Amino acid sequence: MDDDIARLFEERLGRYQAAIALEPLDRIPIAPGSNYFAETYTGNTNQETIYDPEKWLKAEIAFCRDFPEVDTLRDNRVWAPVFDILDLRTYRIPGRDLPPKDQFQFMEKEYMKADEYDLLIKNPVEFLFECWYPRIFGELRERGSIRSYIAFLKAGMAHMMMGQIIRKRVEFLQNEVGMPQPMAGVFLAPFDVLADAMRGMTGIFIDIFKRPEKVVAACDVLVEEMANWALSNADPQRRWPIFVPTHKATFMSPEQFDTFYWPSFKKVMEILIDAGYTIRVYLEGDWGKHWHHMLELPKGKVLCDIDNQGDILRAKKEIGHHQCIAGGIKDSLFILGTPQEMRLHVKHLCETVGQGGGFIIGGGCNIPYATKPENFRAMIDAVMEYGVYDKNLRPKARKNPPGEIKGISHPKMYTPWKVKLGELGAITGDENLIKRPWEMFESIAYSWLWQWVI
Repeated sequence: MDDDIARLFEERLGRYQAAIALEPLDRIPIAPGSNYFAETYTGNTNQETIYDPEKWLKAEIAFCRDFPEVDTLRDNRVWAPVFDILDLRTYRIPGRDLPPKDQFQFMEKEYMKADEYDLLIKNPVEFLFECWYPRIFGELRERGSIRSYIAFLKAGMAHMMMGQIIRKRVEFLQNEVGMPQPMAGVFLAPFDVLADAMRGMTGIFIDIFKRPEKVVAACDVLVEEMANWALSNADPQRRWPIFVPTHKATFMSPEQFDTFYWPSFKKVMEILIDAGYTIRVYLEGDWGKHWHHMLELPKGKVLCDIDNQGDILRAKKEIGHHQCIAGGIKDSLFILGTPQEMRLHVKHLCETVGQGGGFIIGGGCNIPYATKPENFRAMIDAVMEYGVYDKNLRPKARKNPPGEIKGISHPKMYTPWKVKLGELGAITGDENLIKRPWEMFESIAYSWLWQWVI
């Protein structure tokens, strides 16, 4: 990375970090959490983006060079061969199940039965293998077959290859165009783990009436699993927030939310914040009846994306003094509006939500695929004109100091070294040379087990 690119990377990341921390900065960051427009800007189909890493990266490079004012970039999160190898049934994929230009679709069904809570609570890993995996992985339809063993072998190799693809992409964007990521690492609220890919919407809302104590107990068990998963794939230098989308909260009354959703969700976030991380949470849908809970978490540690259905002016008033908020531009304006309409709307945001900092411009949790390039450019130009705080400030990136991981076992392993050591008996050489790779692959494998919940 040459000096100019390094300086640009530092300024972009520093601007983003300062906004999250509610600190003074030079201008409003242009850092939407998900920018799907960057995928299609050069004409790629959605199938090409999720199957061809080279085309995906080329599209991002072209986007970065045409819109250099953007401060972070994250779009695609899927490498489809990983799904194909196990025949993952929770998604429909463009070019395979859908037209090539369509977006992938999540297929919510009852993949967990109502009478399986006890096993999930008692032994989550046994539940995954005995109950859940056979229903979400088509390649496990003949359990114990050679084909199923080969499928798991391929899945492990594909997982490592996907890690290489992501690392290559992140390093290239950083070193060649000075572009940071908006987040690293991911988890789900424990209630959403149950409600999305396990019980489904219908099942979970029946459960909170018929077996509420089971739902609460399962969410409590999933706190450790989600915190461990998040820490296992987060940035070790703590430069970027950990990402969490929220899915079912918007459908819950305040009483339901306070009982079933928030307590376990809050515990996971507190563990991550104590460990030195910030969090970027997509408040999907209208979180107006729930977002006051963000005041219960430490100030400047949670970046809240306000969705299209939410009122960002109200969010600024009610939580914007305590946590950074992002968004403000509806999908319809990106897709159907005019540059002049975009300019006037962004000017209004800068003069209201942007006052005093703690605001990141963007769409309702994303920039949509069908965004008009001229409208995206108009948004940027308006921010550069109306969103300036202090031109003399020069943002500089930071590495957050490590915190303390409290209340959970991390990294988690199914077969800890002590168990393996007992099986091996006496070690004739340096035990650490054997222990380190054993624990590394055990922790990677354990983290892999939970990635299918999202």
